[in-house]
Amino acid sequence: MESIVQTINNTVWGVPVLLMILGVGCYLCIQTKFVQIRLFPKAIQSFLRHFKKSNNTDGVSSYRALCTALAATVGTGNIAGVAGAIAIGGPGAIFWMWICAFLGMVTKFAEASLAVRYRQKNAAGEFVGGPMYMIENTIPRWKWMAFLYCFFGAVAAFGVGNATQINAVIGGVNSIITLFGGNSSIVTDLLMGLMFALLILYVFVGGATRIGSIAEKLVPYAAGGDMILCVIALIARIQVIPSAFAQILCGAFAPSAVTGGVVGSVIIALRVGASRGVFTNEAGMGTASIAHATSNVSHPVEQGLMGIMEVFLDTIVICTMTALVILCSDVPIPYGLDTGILLTTEAFSKIFGAWICIPITAFLCCFAVATIIGWGLYGVRCIQYLLGEKSWKGFACMQAVTALVSAALGTGTVWLLAETVNGLMAMPNLIVLAYLTPELKRLCKQYQKHFQRNKPRLLDKAYS
Repeated sequence: MESIVQTINNTVWGVPVLLMILGVGCYLCIQTKFVQIRLFPKAIQSFLRHFKKSNNTDGVSSYRALCTALAATVGTGNIAGVAGAIAIGGPGAIFWMWICAFLGMVTKFAEASLAVRYRQKNAAGEFVGGPMYMIENTIPRWKWMAFLYCFFGAVAAFGVGNATQINAVIGGVNSIITLFGGNSSIVTDLLMGLMFALLILYVFVGGATRIGSIAEKLVPYAAGGDMILCVIALIARIQVIPSAFAQILCGAFAPSAVTGGVVGSVIIALRVGASRGVFTNEAGMGTASIAHATSNVSHPVEQGLMGIMEVFLDTIVICTMTALVILCSDVPIPYGLDTGILLTTEAFSKIFGAWICIPITAFLCCFAVATIIGWGLYGVRCIQYLLGEKSWKGFACMQAVTALVSAALGTGTVWLLAETVNGLMAMPNLIVLAYLTPELKRLCKQYQKHFQRNKPRLLDKAYS
């Protein structure tokens, strides 16, 4: 089974898709004059400003929309996915994750901005948006592509947003059991799966409001706690940090020199780095735009700035810190094998001791819950687009069942399936982003013209 999935994955993440992701990212950079650099200071300023609550009741706050998007983005991929990228593609895969993140910042900026531009209200009076509405409202003759995107999105909600998260948590808990001399079993795996299934039902039954509320509380603390551990670990190994960066840079262009020949191809490092990079920050998939579309900002570009911060925080900050901890820990890396969470826990254990597995697994559980609820919103919006507004409860029940089943699945197959669906989702989204680039340029010019006059609030509804 895994060999079949591997063949499909290699095809999906072959040269055409990689060129498409990198090509559209480069195209957007040129057309927007590297907006991720020009407006980065403004993005940080806007991010810090939006910590305060908004008085606007039409939609959700920009910060809550960002937290909902980050809930799906900052997931187990930041812990288990980074470890797998290093093991399969060598340290050089991290370099290609950085490149994809740099391009992903402008891609996510485009996704968030255009999602707000072309959003609409559903029967319940909620803002809904995303690639499917961008396609429907601009190129209706391609509406079949919107249905295709939603189909892949619904499937991904069960794989990317559920199965991989549960699988990573199970692996983390089992590693703790093993380190302390115990033996894991299918029974304990299924019990953990059942706990997650019940939690999913509770959250999803509460609807989009409960999802956003939990994400707003969970994401900052989980991400902050993980980063604090990483900072402490890197301070303890500060003398070898330059060597870790050297491994990353050397491994990007000469993998065999770092991996002993096990990973000897730059293409492998590039493919793994790109696929895991997209898995962690989701730039190019268009999913986060579903969350960003709900915000109550006065202009689409304001939420686009949150898209820039989303990728920056997820990949440039959190993923890099995790990768450096692994490379600075001196743990042996089994190149060619997807070790999942085990390599990360071994790295932290080498620095702190075996006890550190407990907080690491706790953060992993928080990330998993955050990703599941964030992707729950994405999945239900895709299902509702395909099947109608009343499909929410059925989707919630199916997600709960998936959590239970995923507890017994193998790591390799789950991650390969997740990466494959990611690639399939990216295609229609990237096509519509390229098509709508002229409108994105217009919005950027409009926003900057008013911003330079210090009158951003005059932009209300002016973009419609």
